[in-house]
Amino acid sequence: MEKYKTEIKWGVLFTVVLMLWMVFEWAMGWHGEKIDRHATMTNIFAIIAVLVYVIAFLDKRKRDFGGSMTWAQGFMTGFGITVVVAILSPLAQWIIHTFISPEFFENMIDHAVETGETSRSEARGFFNLKSYMIMGSLGALVMGIVTSAVVAIFTRKSVD
Repeated sequence: MEKYKTEIKWGVLFTVVLMLWMVFEWAMGWHGEKIDRHATMTNIFAIIAVLVYVIAFLDKRKRDFGGSMTWAQGFMTGFGITVVVAILSPLAQWIIHTFISPEFFENMIDHAVETGETSRSEARGFFNLKSYMIMGSLGALVMGIVTSAVVAIFTRKSVD
């Protein structure tokens, strides 16, 4: 477990940053009166997510690899962080939709129906806690693996 201390730390920190972003989205009204902007504005978090991974990789390289890191070591670091984030995702979704933005699903359902995107029953099938818990975990795995592969390219370093 000591070997994965850095990955666990950054997986937990990533999850905290995600929840803070959700507080920001809620405060901006993207879960309420400005929900029509949510689909676009939530994508800004991708920049923050990549930044967290970069800082995590640099931390791992410095603390655990003595200043050098291969692409494979970087990728495995990111994979470890990604697994932690995916495991924590259902809990994070529960916290987000229970305490931060409990009205989110009803607002999204209403918005989807009002804009003619879907029927109310289809919207209810998509915008619910169980669905978001599953999508959150799967999305974390897919995006985390892709992000890890790319960030590892830019954070690798050999010691001369």
